[in-house]
This record gives sequence, C-alpha cells and structure tokens, in this order.
Amino acid sequence: KTFHYLPNCFWRIPGKKCGTIIVTAEELNCCRDSVLMQFCANKLDKKDFFGKSDPFLVFHRSNEDGSFTICHKTEVVKNTLNPVWQAFKISVRALCNGDYDRTIKIEVYDWDRDGSHDFIGEFTTSYRELSRGQSQFNVYEVINPKKKGKKKKYINSGTVTLLSFLIETEVSFLDYIKGGTQINFTVAIDFTNGNPQNPYCNGIDGVMEAYYRSLKSVQLYGPTNFAPVINHVARYASSVKDGSQYFILLIITDGVISDMAQTKESIVNASKLPMSIIIVGVGPAEFDAMEELDGDVVRVSSRGKYAERDIVQFVPFRDYIDRSGNHILSMARLAKDVLAEIPDQFLSYMRVRGIKPSPAPPPYTPPLHVLQTQI
Repeated sequence: KTFHYLPNCFWRIPGKKCGTIIVTAEELNCCRDSVLMQFCANKLDKKDFFGKSDPFLVFHRSNEDGSFTICHKTEVVKNTLNPVWQAFKISVRALCNGDYDRTIKIEVYDWDRDGSHDFIGEFTTSYRELSRGQSQFNVYEVINPKKKGKKKKYINSGTVTLLSFLIETEVSFLDYIKGGTQINFTVAIDFTNGNPQNPYCNGIDGVMEAYYRSLKSVQLYGPTNFAPVINHVARYASSVKDGSQYFILLIITDGVISDMAQTKESIVNASKLPMSIIIVGVGPAEFDAMEELDGDVVRVSSRGKYAERDIVQFVPFRDYIDRSGNHILSMARLAKDVLAEIPDQFLSYMRVRGIKPSPAPPPYTPPLHVLQTQI
C-alpha cells in the first residue's frame, strides 16, 4: 500500500502559510537483480538556436497511486541530434520494484545552462519490454504531446533505441559468508614496545587479557609506526586471492602516526589484496593524518600510484564517549560505525576480481533416531 502522511505545522509564522509535506511509502520487493542498459537516439528535435541539442534522458518509475518518481538521469551529450549515452546500471527495485509490467516513463530533454531544460518528448515502456534486448520492439518514437495536438502532420520528435540490456544478480556480503568465505581478524594495539616474536593471542578474550596486563607495565610512547603491521597482515592476504579468505586489520592507536609515507605505500599495495584496515583513534591527539588515510574523499596515493580501492576506515573513539571520558554513549553505534565500510570494501574486491560466492551448503538435518520399545 501507499501511505500519505500530512504532518501539521507546529511552528507557525504570523502572516505566512505553512506548507504541507507528503511522504509516500511503498513496500520494496525483495528482487536483487540489476540491469546494465545503454540507449541511443536518432533525429531528435533541434532546440538550440545556434546549435543542435544537448540531449539527456530522465527515467521515471510509476508508483502504486499512478504518480511518477524520477529514478535515473543519463549524462548530457552535447551538440547532437543523434546521441549515444553511456551504459548505466540500475537496480530492478529502483526501476520498477520488481513488477515487470509496471510502466516506465522516459523523457527526453535538451539541457540548458540555466536549468530551464527544454522538453523534447517522451515514451513509455516496461521492464518486460526492455528485457527483450536490442530488437525492433525496443525502438521508441519520442512524442511531444503539445506538438502532436497542434500539428496535423506531426509524426514524432525522433526515436530512442535500446542498444543493450544485461541482467545481473546482486550478491551480498552474507552470500559469501554463507558460501564459506573465512574472515580473518587481526588486532594491533599501539603499545609501541612489546614482543614482536610472539604477537599471538587466543581469541578476543586473549586480546583483552593481554591489553589489561600490558597497561600495568607499558609506558605509552612514540614513535607510532603502522607500516610494519599492515605489511604483516598483507603477507598473509597475498597468499590467498581466490575469495576463500578475507583479512581485517584493526589498529587501536593513541598517537600521531610517525611513518606516514611508508604507511601510504603499504595501503596502496594492500588495496590489491583481500583485506581492510580499521583504525580507531583513542585519546585527545590530533588525528588529521588518520582522516587522510581513510580515503573517503581523496584516494590514498604513494609515489604517483593511487590505491586500487578504499580499504581504510577511521573512527575517533572520543566521538562515542561522554565528556568525562568514562562512559561509552552508544556501544551499538560505535560497533556499527567501526564496521560500516567492511561489507562494501569486501564486495569491491570480489567484484573487481570477478569472484562469485560459492553455493551455500544445504541446511544441516540431524539424523533420525528410531526409538525401539521392547514389549
């Protein structure tokens, strides 16, 4: 069902009308398919006085109440009446919510710098029609209703042709886990000194025990070097590239990084491997360098080489504790943010390498025990 919510305006400004917000909700289909489509057009109407047209397409999915919602826009192809747009990927849920016969409206516009784009025409189709691929059924006349109503000899404002239609099934992080991919977890705690010959602990309890035991005897001090521990985990990851294992390195640090250049180089090299790095900054130190390593805005680079993908997530611990520094405000939020980028980083590695998840094993069925009764 589609629900309409008409909230009241609680803060009224005298003499001003209060607007209304309408929220439309629709239950999403569980379809996980995506489609890769490409279109071209021929003999579109000329809209620019000193040129031809700068056409682009706008895709609308129809809603249950008959209205339309924009779900995709193509790029603008400048100064042509016969554009070929780049192929684009869109989920079937966004396009038609898994309803193969639901109407999809496609509008053609001429781009204008001031935003007042000129309407060239439109046509409708459906997922089922598009899934036929490149054929005579997927050549559409672009119709401008106003022109059609005014001109008796009007035929169309050009045609749009589907060049390709490829269906892909989206896989999730959980699909790989179900298929047997093993997650290897390494914790590196910035104590600066310790015993590198014996870095192993038995499970998370072992890590916590070593942490509390070391706090009593270790004086926190510089320098803070990340490259050695990144390279340590990378050596393991480089030996398993078939998708059967993935490596996660958690670094807990309280200091400013000392080997920035070497760390960047290690991250760039590790970005080709099945591994991710989580950095948790503890304490009041300035963590600007950690933000740089995160790579969300600018991809990490070293010696002119950029990281193949973003593999670093930085989380400042102070954002999750109260002013006294003694209580975590939300353990769930901390855990969520620390792990937030892992699924996408994991999937990016698998997609680039073309690794599909293995089939999940059949559910375990316990053997039936026949109960024998002696009479």
